[in-house]
Amino acid sequence: MRVLRPDWPAPARVRAAFTLRGGGVSAPPYQQLNLGSHVGDEPLAVSENRRRLRSALALPAEPLWLAQEHGTTVLHADRAGTEAQATAAPRADAAFTRQAGRVLAVLVADCMPVLIARRDGAAVAVAHAGWRGLAAGVLEHTLAAFDCPGDELLAWLGPAIGPGHFEVGAEVKAAFGERPQSVAAFTANPRGRWQCDLSQLVRARLLAGGVSSIHGQLRCTYAEPDAFFSHRRDRVTGRMAALIWLD
Repeated sequence: MRVLRPDWPAPARVRAAFTLRGGGVSAPPYQQLNLGSHVGDEPLAVSENRRRLRSALALPAEPLWLAQEHGTTVLHADRAGTEAQATAAPRADAAFTRQAGRVLAVLVADCMPVLIARRDGAAVAVAHAGWRGLAAGVLEHTLAAFDCPGDELLAWLGPAIGPGHFEVGAEVKAAFGERPQSVAAFTANPRGRWQCDLSQLVRARLLAGGVSSIHGQLRCTYAEPDAFFSHRRDRVTGRMAALIWLD
């Protein structure tokens, strides 16, 4: 199993990873390491993939899997406790913790995963930033959970769909308003629609929140089918996970 390890100046106790699609047992069209239980894959295959993930990364606990809704809810994992997933995955698009050994995760297949950590290693969070949640304020809600100035935080942007493949309608552009930083993320195309730079929108929101230490490889999920799942490219497909925890 190969994973991406964030290249960012986080403290040593902050651990993080982003999964690729190889190393699992799921059959097409979900091959191989599909970690999403909601996309139609065989439940036993997903369970085995998650077991392999825990083993390969030596995770201290089962990741706190969320029922993501493209919204702005941030799960405060320390309040939820270990029983948070006893019956069903919590409905949220971000999670936050100050407690060691609690593994936070979001699932993606074109949307951007955003990992956030305090510079002193006291807390971490992960957010699922698709355009709907991003426009509604999921990053602002996630930053607020830290209850500290933005310059005490650093962020890592994971792989997501790139602007060359992310064509959207006028309603998406309108959702981000007329702030110059948002307008600059949209380029008109010959079909009367817009190419959207999701990473630029994410960076603009983080910078507005005072976070200037922003890192990430910014690889396009659509353009690398051997490495990444992409919902827009394949429609029926698996999900990758962005994970973060404290030692």
